[in-house]
Amino acid sequence: MSAAPTPFALRGDLITLEALIKATDLAGLGQLSRAVIADGAVTVDGEVETRRGRKLRGGEVVRLKGAAVRVEAADLQ
Repeated sequence: MSAAPTPFALRGDLITLEALIKATDLAGLGQLSRAVIADGAVTVDGEVETRRGRKLRGGEVVRLKGAAVRVEAADLQ
């Protein structure tokens, strides 16, 4: 059983998949983010995602190497 996803609060409307992986250190080193995405090691909501520019707006769960992050929409009030 995997652990509950770690929340990541957006500061704006969206974040790209590559930027999220860098910001959360999911790949260990920022420069590895492109490689793990291209290799198909990243899933978004259970589906393999190979587009590093994939826009995440909130509610998605990104998984890599057993770690998970839930993207939370910004409270723009």
